[in-house]
Amino acid sequence: MNTADLLSSIDSEISLFQQVRALLAGEVPSVRRVAKPAKKHHTLSAEARERIAAAQRKRWAAQKKTAKKSA
Repeated sequence: MNTADLLSSIDSEISLFQQVRALLAGEVPSVRRVAKPAKKHHTLSAEARERIAAAQRKRWAAQKKTAKKSA
């Protein structure tokens, strides 16, 4: 092997070791990930929460009523 081949081989080994070190250290690889846009959070009004709660209480009452009838 001539000097140019040796230097090329050493450079490729150094590059490989740098990649391995980055992976072991937990560093982000050179390929960047595309960040997903943040999800929009929808908030319910107090009236909407109360309507949902009332509907759920109505469902629970219906379940209790059918459970008492079957028992």
